[in-house]
Amino acid sequence: MPAHILFLIDSFFGSYGGAEGALARIVANLPRDRYRCSVVTFNTDFTRNHAAELACPFHVFPLDRTYDAKAVRAALSLRRYIRDEGVDLVHTFFETSDVWGAPIAKLAGCKRIISSRRDMGILRRPIHKLLYRLLGPLYDQVQTVSNEVGAFAIRADRLDPSRVITVYNGIDPSRFGPAAAPVVTRESLGAGSASHVILSVGNIRRVKGCDTLIEAAAIVCRQLPSACFVIAGDANEPEYYRALRARRDALGLQRNIVFLGQRTDIPSLLAACDVFCLPSRSEGLSNALLEAMASRLPVVATRVGGNPEVVREGESGYLVDSEDAPAMAARLLDLLNQPEQAARMGEAGRAIVEARFTVQAMVDRMVAAYDALLDR
Repeated sequence: MPAHILFLIDSFFGSYGGAEGALARIVANLPRDRYRCSVVTFNTDFTRNHAAELACPFHVFPLDRTYDAKAVRAALSLRRYIRDEGVDLVHTFFETSDVWGAPIAKLAGCKRIISSRRDMGILRRPIHKLLYRLLGPLYDQVQTVSNEVGAFAIRADRLDPSRVITVYNGIDPSRFGPAAAPVVTRESLGAGSASHVILSVGNIRRVKGCDTLIEAAAIVCRQLPSACFVIAGDANEPEYYRALRARRDALGLQRNIVFLGQRTDIPSLLAACDVFCLPSRSEGLSNALLEAMASRLPVVATRVGGNPEVVREGESGYLVDSEDAPAMAARLLDLLNQPEQAARMGEAGRAIVEARFTVQAMVDRMVAAYDALLDR
């Protein structure tokens, strides 16, 4: 019979960004003759229609804190579900699922538990650091989205390296590129008269480094006054977002820097732009970076987390130090002023994604991990 894999994730929102998107792709592509999947989350904006799109059972056990009456009810519901549904393996995503959900799964009798680590610990509080170290032996395996995240997890959580493996994020390259994406005009992006368009995608938080991008934009626009920087992402940190807009206005770059807000048509945005920039201060492995490369865009990214495992320096783009606005601007100008070289880098980026970062590569690696743990 197919093994029952339960994915336990702290929150699951309809935008399908980041980990949610990766999880949705995993569920959709695991071989159904060998695995049946279900998803449990503690916080969601999903409607029934959204849940139907996942093509597997989707359950919400509401949880605000891990130490109140609601937490007790959620724990009992999770324990009952694991037992009644015969869950063979629980795969956790993020802190609450890792350090609260995994022990409940073990107490419910689940034989195998995998923890997925997707960042460099940027969301952890002091209690998480302690619990991750204490609970390390609980996880039969820890899957990390990059080698750099794996090294961090081994170091910070004192994990046995033999239990840590890298499973890179995977995307579907066929969804990206001018021929695949619906047309979006530069006018609709507020960049109708721009000589060059630089795109950055990511929710607006300080860790994403948009302030560094604005300083780099000021340098670029001195040489290319009609260049336009388009930033797509939800303003998760309103005060930081207001500071960014104020800095943009103080530099007189209102026409050169456009904030689009949250968008769901990322393939179309990428198809309308010339260069992609990822100015993050920390990353695990950026889906946005993979999508840009799949769209044949040359990239400039910071040398953090898993970025150097994706971008080949001087071949598919450039890497710069985090918060180094002059270096970021210099590399952007290199690409914008040399369109033929930029086009070659874009093609190289597409080839890298097709060779190493597809959904199928991700699922094949995960199937091998599941089979080994379940002795199939």
